[in-house]
Amino acid sequence: MKFRKHMQIEHGLGQFDIAPMIDIVFQLLIFFMLTSSFVLQPGIRINLPKAVTSEVVGDKNIIISISAENVLYLSGKVVTLGELKEKLKEVKAVSGSVLIKSDKKAYLGRVVEIWDICRELGLERINVATNQDIE
Repeated sequence: MKFRKHMQIEHGLGQFDIAPMIDIVFQLLIFFMLTSSFVLQPGIRINLPKAVTSEVVGDKNIIISISAENVLYLSGKVVTLGELKEKLKEVKAVSGSVLIKSDKKAYLGRVVEIWDICRELGLERINVATNQDIE
């Protein structure tokens, strides 16, 4: 076998074509944009009422959610009124404030029941979540 000792570099013909690489990068970008939009965020669907005088509250709240079907959730888990009362007794020492997220279509009586349970347990800071109505 005979090997060449000297290789000649061809000037002008050895260029790298970047167009196919750009096509692949754009296809990957489009693929990831489309697939990321189909990822659904799990959670409870609550349509909050609007208020003109809403304020931002802190993050260290016990969050109680009430859906449109009047189902109670404590930190994303379904609970009954009795279970809610027991769990609020347990977590009362950790956080002294409660945030009630109630759907517009939920019964006001359900919100008042939760408010009453919180007051009975000695929780003083009770907030109701709303969306700010900007006009």
